[in-house]
Amino acid sequence: MSWSRQDGPRGYHHGNLKEALIRAALELIAKKGPAGFTFAEAARWAGVSPAAPYRHFRDRDELLADVARRGFELFAAALERAWDGGGPEPFAAFERVGKAYLEFARNEPAYYSAMFEAGVPLEMSAELTAAGDRAFAVIRTASEKLIERMPAGRRPPALMMALHIWSLSHGIASLFARGDSGRRKLPMTAEELLEAGVLVYLRGLGLPDPQPTHS
Repeated sequence: MSWSRQDGPRGYHHGNLKEALIRAALELIAKKGPAGFTFAEAARWAGVSPAAPYRHFRDRDELLADVARRGFELFAAALERAWDGGGPEPFAAFERVGKAYLEFARNEPAYYSAMFEAGVPLEMSAELTAAGDRAFAVIRTASEKLIERMPAGRRPPALMMALHIWSLSHGIASLFARGDSGRRKLPMTAEELLEAGVLVYLRGLGLPDPQPTHS
């Protein structure tokens, strides 16, 4: 679920300070964006003293890094479920991954913002790096499986293809992220735009059209 609150800070009662701070950060990101609050404000939002967060996090960046790590872990799990080993056919599985990407960005905007807009480098922690790599690995694996359908001498680098697909997916997710009147009206859904863009890209690479699956 995506965190947002209308009633502001609340008292800290349940004894799990780290989780309270993570939740406070998610709510503040939803309300103000990842750059719109201070470490002390996160403490106030969680209902604790300004010194309390230092028991778990060195500073605000470390708090945001942990939020981003959790986001990438959830993101990777969603992409892995969608890929589901590439069955019953790689093109269909690839399409599911794209839809899962957009669904995560839509349903978890605070996590997605922490992952991609907070400016937290993946190298900040080994856990964050591993979570980000796990998510990207799904797209790379899917790319490799599609490339296998091409003649050996015409196969593009899997990493290049994965980066192109990730960039396309991220751009469309960001384009549709705004839910207010400032968002440009588009004549298609995010899913339709991604499906069309990926199809054009794959055909440009020379991949054969998907074969129909039979139940």
